[in-house]
Amino acid sequence: MAKAKSNIVAGSDQVNSFMESLDHPHKAAINDLRAAIKAADSRIVEEIKWNAPSFKLEDHFATFKLHPPKSIQIVLHRGAKPKPLAIKFQIEDRHGLVHWKAADRCLLEIPTSEMAMALKSEIVDLVRQWIAQLE
Repeated sequence: MAKAKSNIVAGSDQVNSFMESLDHPHKAAINDLRAAIKAADSRIVEEIKWNAPSFKLEDHFATFKLHPPKSIQIVLHRGAKPKPLAIKFQIEDRHGLVHWKAADRCLLEIPTSEMAMALKSEIVDLVRQWIAQLE
């Protein structure tokens, strides 16, 4: 059986090239959030996965969801393959951005670029809370 091609493009240079060609109404805010997420932990590596900027430590844990482009969306997850769940994931979310999709996967939905910039430090805190539960 032939192995499927990877859809991962590694490195911030490749992500920057991807973003340069991206047509998205929230592109500037997405770029600001990318930088803030990368700065949240020195171990974070950025790649393109699922045709969007994605972040990983040992495995991918956060991926922008670019379509539909009505808002800014970030999926917090534990990689592509299911893993045993040792703890119930929890996030303290004072702004109502978190929408749980499974016990170990949620969507951060930020309606506008202005809100993303106003809540940038809170969004990074949500990502840090997620990372802390992965370890």
